[in-house]
Amino acid sequence: MIPLLGTAWHDVPGLLGPAVWETARTVLIVMSVVVLVGGPLGLLIFNTSPLGLTPNRAVHVSISWIANLGRSLPFLVLMAAIIPVTRWVFHTTIGFKAAIIPMSVAGVAFFARLTENAVREVPRDLLDVGVASGSSRWQIISGIQLREALPGLVAGVTLNVIAMIEYSAIAGAIGSGGVGYLAVNYGYRRFDNNIMLACIVVLIALVQLIQFSGDRVVRALTR
Repeated sequence: MIPLLGTAWHDVPGLLGPAVWETARTVLIVMSVVVLVGGPLGLLIFNTSPLGLTPNRAVHVSISWIANLGRSLPFLVLMAAIIPVTRWVFHTTIGFKAAIIPMSVAGVAFFARLTENAVREVPRDLLDVGVASGSSRWQIISGIQLREALPGLVAGVTLNVIAMIEYSAIAGAIGSGGVGYLAVNYGYRRFDNNIMLACIVVLIALVQLIQFSGDRVVRALTR
């Protein structure tokens, strides 16, 4: 039987600190891609729908299908499915870089749908006023849709950041670094209860902090 020996508590911060930084770095990079790609994609999905500014059934069905495809697979399956793409882009299938593409694909699809839902909640009367006043499409999108949907978009970003923290923990299985990698390789494989407990506490604290901060911002923006 393997003894359940734990890392001394005074040594835990030395391991946990770099892991938290690696998780934060990964999530920050992925969320930059998610917002820059997923936001416009969500706007395109809504505005090509029958309720949007430029209804187009063919485009709407096509991009909706693409967004649904990214959300259909569990993250572990998605990581395995796009290994050829990851290898082609980064010439590796392990480590920090290998987690960027699958996390971005999952995050973009998720945020696109959150953006679509947030914009859909904007009162139709406001869009009609924008059209009647002769505003351009970009003016309506930026001045009405995005502005009025801002609380919902912030809530969507909050949910997506939390999801990316979860995915980064899963990506620890392929050596991507971060808290998940530390939990798997030290906490689980080495039966280190102290490391495992510390990782669990840190992940819970991060999620609670992000959710609390996001809720505060949403309340401040809600009129």
